[in-house]
Amino acid sequence: MQATERRRMAFEQVEDSLVQEVLDEYGERVRRQLKRWLPTVAPRSYLDELLADYPRRGGKMLRPCICLAAARLLGADLDDAVASAVSIELLHNALLIHDDIEDESDQRRGAPTLHALHGVPLALNAGDALGLLSLAPLKANFGRLGSSLALRIFEETERTAWASAEGQALELGWQRESRLDIDEEDYLTMVLLKTCWLAFIHPLRVGCLIGSRGRYDVDRLVRLGNFIGAAFQIQDDLLNLDSGASYGKEADGDLREGKRTLMIIHALAHAAPAARARLQRFLTLPRERRSAAEIRWVHGLIVRSGSMDHARGVAAGLAGAALCEFERCFGSLAPSRDLSFLRAMPTWVLQRAH
Repeated sequence: MQATERRRMAFEQVEDSLVQEVLDEYGERVRRQLKRWLPTVAPRSYLDELLADYPRRGGKMLRPCICLAAARLLGADLDDAVASAVSIELLHNALLIHDDIEDESDQRRGAPTLHALHGVPLALNAGDALGLLSLAPLKANFGRLGSSLALRIFEETERTAWASAEGQALELGWQRESRLDIDEEDYLTMVLLKTCWLAFIHPLRVGCLIGSRGRYDVDRLVRLGNFIGAAFQIQDDLLNLDSGASYGKEADGDLREGKRTLMIIHALAHAAPAARARLQRFLTLPRERRSAAEIRWVHGLIVRSGSMDHARGVAAGLAGAALCEFERCFGSLAPSRDLSFLRAMPTWVLQRAH
């Protein structure tokens, strides 16, 4: 192995170690605070137990940790941002419940989905309630941060929730209408709305608003969050097809659901005519008629068509663009652990295994 390659790998290991360290530390801080907002489980409750299920399963706590790191980066205390970070995590879990119902998923974080355990009506009601609960911590900002900044953060949350709904509507609509004309630009537009806003843009914007007391131009962060979030989503789609034992969701679930991922879009454009026609027929079938044998065939076609390699290349390009954008947004700041954590995000999203 060449010396430069060894240095690169050593650097990436240090970055990965730092990211995990911050996720563990800040994530535990958020978990402790999150317990304050979850209801005490009442005997035979049809709501409280369900509300607490997904948040108590764990997860990476990526979104709230980004919020905390961004706030610290610009001078805030963790206590200034923890309520907003909790709100972000609660909203994320509420949307996961709805996503699992809409996708008819079987697993979430290594366990049965909420609707698989309790049925769709109760799970749907719990998702609605958890979405409402995500607004409660934001009330604490009015006393700590002042009414003007607290209202700004509330409006940021409203904007993000709308973006998530719009992105999910696009993806579900493409599946319902058996759309075969979706291109890479369409995919990236959907990902910007469904993934990038909640996963990266919103936590960065809220954290920087808190850290700067509203003085930082958070519109600069949209491109950065978009690049990181799109790379994150493409890697997530790749993991669904090439997952390991630590993968907490249904392997090949995206194929079973007929999602228009970057790999499917590429395969449709580059497969031989007969294979393309077979893939098109597969995508027009309802979920229950997509057999295991056909799913295996589609998986193989994606590999043979070079679609996974293409997606990895696109994700790497987006991560590179994110690194450049990061320097534009934060390159003038003094070195710190929070700066290193956020700078490591574009690389980390490509390396994660679950």
